[in-house]
Amino acid sequence: MTTEDSRVAIVTGGAGGLGQAIAARLLADGFRVAIADIGVAATRPAGAGDRAKDATRDENRDSADHEADRVLGVRVDVTDPDSAEEMRAAVIDRWGRLDVLINNAGIAGPTAPVASYPVDAWHQVVAVNLGGVFHCTRACLPPMTARGYGRIVNIASIAGKDGNPEMSAYSASKAGVIAFTKSVAKEVARTGVLVNCVVPGVIDAGLTDRAPDEDRRLFLSRIPMGRMGMPGELAELVAWLASERCSFSTGAAFDLSGGRAVY
Repeated sequence: MTTEDSRVAIVTGGAGGLGQAIAARLLADGFRVAIADIGVAATRPAGAGDRAKDATRDENRDSADHEADRVLGVRVDVTDPDSAEEMRAAVIDRWGRLDVLINNAGIAGPTAPVASYPVDAWHQVVAVNLGGVFHCTRACLPPMTARGYGRIVNIASIAGKDGNPEMSAYSASKAGVIAFTKSVAKEVARTGVLVNCVVPGVIDAGLTDRAPDEDRRLFLSRIPMGRMGMPGELAELVAWLASERCSFSTGAAFDLSGGRAVY
């Protein structure tokens, strides 16, 4: 038994490729995990029990049922502060506590020059990627500070440091996530709550799956290691930041980019 066996985590965007990898990794560490996504019903989502069983490699039916009980599906619209509050309430109502928040929900938006970038799309990308992190953090932080323990891990992007051409909304929103992480971490540094962010380069899942082949080739050309990262590699870093093993790091941005350089 590890110290994580009683911990409860929320993973926003949990129904997507990266979210599923993160949730499975936390389950393997003994967490109870709420998979929060706009595309899931307010019950345990289909396949969650299988992920739990895979994570623990438990062949016993009773144990498998126990693992399934450690997964909760929660519908959330991260752009809506009331929805974020309802997400938090549903998780605490189910398990009586909340220890970890993984702000993973995000969208890429269209690719277009600033002069012709759709105004509505700009506001939507910022609302999801940055506003969503704010709403969920604002909703989930109070029960963590009240208990004197918490971990918040925000998923940013290397675009928030480098700036991707024709992706101004995405790049700006992810830069905001990095700055927001540093600000909140300093506010709560003495409360027992640690706030960090992961800054991935190109991960072969999620938004990258829908990129045209030409864009994927461009992504690869910028990675010195010559390959994309894998969802499990990101999940490993997130799992450490979400754990008690991480105890003296807060307000940090951890690159996960294969040594990406700007050419």
